[in-house]
Amino acid sequence: MNSVYRINKGINQSIEFKGLKAQYIWYLGGGVVALMILFAVLYIAGIPSLICIGLIGILGTVLLIKIYAMSRQYGEFGLMKALAKKQLPSFVKLISRNVFIKI
Repeated sequence: MNSVYRINKGINQSIEFKGLKAQYIWYLGGGVVALMILFAVLYIAGIPSLICIGLIGILGTVLLIKIYAMSRQYGEFGLMKALAKKQLPSFVKLISRNVFIKI
């Protein structure tokens, strides 16, 4: 007996697009928008278009390689965990024990 309803097996899965996971898709999109704005600024400033295209191409390739490397290294939540770990103090220094004494 076949069911009429199709089961969506992608429920509660993170978004993935061509190997990029979760927030890295947004980082890549923001980087592409920033590169487009940089191209417009350089072109309006009077720099020849071939130089602009070459520079944006090199920067775009570097951006793509870095984003894919971060996606592979940290995964979906690893980058946020790594940034949070850097904010933890290595030790807590107390000058007196009054904090632990009940009054």
